[in-house]
Amino acid sequence: MNQNTGQTCTLTLDGKEYTLPVLTGTTGARSIDISGLRAATGGVTTFDPSFANTASCSSAISSIDGENGVLTYRGIPIETFATEHISFTETAWLLIFGKLPTTAEIERFGALLTKYSALHRSMDLHFNAFPPNGHPMAIMSSMINAMSTHDRPRITDDESFIESAAKLLSKVRTIAAASYKASIGEPAIYPRFDLRYVENFLHMMFSLPYEPFEADPVVAEALNLFLVLHADHGQNCSTSTVRMVGSSGANLFTSCAAGVCALWGPRHGGANANAVKGLERIHESGLTPRQYVAKVKDERQRIPGFGHRIYRNWDPRAKILRRACDQLLDTLNRTDPLLDIARELEQVVLADDYFVERRLFPNVDFYSGIVLRALNIPLNMFTVMFSIGRTAGWIAQWKEVHDDPRGRIDRPRQLYRGAAHTEWTPPEDRD
Repeated sequence: MNQNTGQTCTLTLDGKEYTLPVLTGTTGARSIDISGLRAATGGVTTFDPSFANTASCSSAISSIDGENGVLTYRGIPIETFATEHISFTETAWLLIFGKLPTTAEIERFGALLTKYSALHRSMDLHFNAFPPNGHPMAIMSSMINAMSTHDRPRITDDESFIESAAKLLSKVRTIAAASYKASIGEPAIYPRFDLRYVENFLHMMFSLPYEPFEADPVVAEALNLFLVLHADHGQNCSTSTVRMVGSSGANLFTSCAAGVCALWGPRHGGANANAVKGLERIHESGLTPRQYVAKVKDERQRIPGFGHRIYRNWDPRAKILRRACDQLLDTLNRTDPLLDIARELEQVVLADDYFVERRLFPNVDFYSGIVLRALNIPLNMFTVMFSIGRTAGWIAQWKEVHDDPRGRIDRPRQLYRGAAHTEWTPPEDRD
């Protein structure tokens, strides 16, 4: 929660002083409250491109300490979700409703996810309209939007919200699997009512009409961990998009469809695929990781999978996935040359002052791609997998906006630097 402890700061402008309150968050982070600045100064705004220094909202869902490499969900350290093998379903409930679910709540939420896993038959027409080489993220965004035409979420109380949340979280995996099947020319596989969330997704991804797929428990556990680690992460680009669209009064499905579009970008959700492509380039070039790092430094390029906008230390999710990579490949008795390259590349980078001084440490994308490769997830589905996990956080963030009695539509200002005045001229008089 925000806490006004009475501390203030003073802004001097045109010889006049303005006193601004300083708010303190749960972890001690401080924010200067400028919400009354424009009114007090007669129109002065602050200028912060990309919002690097701006807290756009107050939230109680996830917390990041970038200096120390700490991430918590509702106050629980992210490492706990790995060590306690917490399910994605339980994690989603925690993020959305703000508390750990009881056994009865877990069972009920799981039952709703199973109940709503199938898509409306008429949505098959949407899938058939997409070209076979359509990107699964484009299909996913369109299909989530289309859900609003089949099931308009009218959220009037807690019960109707739980129903809508369960519908979206359940169907997003069905849409993802059906998108993949459509892209490879195979028929969509119906969900099974006897399987849990992750196992059901793997069934829909890899089963054939004549050959059912039974997920190895090790594979299901690894995918569950991947989804949990990607469930929420503060006010990133896609989450802020969901909140902004939601602030207009747009429904849950439409707002999350907008989040999918934002996540698709290569600077955001597409970064995990880029990290794998980077490792593939090293493998194909014949360069050693040390030679590759030297080349990167000479050409002043970036290494995909290293560095983060927020973390100035190890991304805690990267540490967890690093261990998961080792365990998964060892248990499945598989080898992956990209994992060997990743391990050596990590050692070279972390021993190089050039990267250490710039605080460029491995991020979650560096190892998540290798985990997905081990699970036989194709490269063009990597960001889709990210979006399935992040849907839990998007729902929670949308709910926070929806439940705020003082909520207003988001409307940033701009610093206009265009022409002050331009005369219109008819076409024949223009140069």
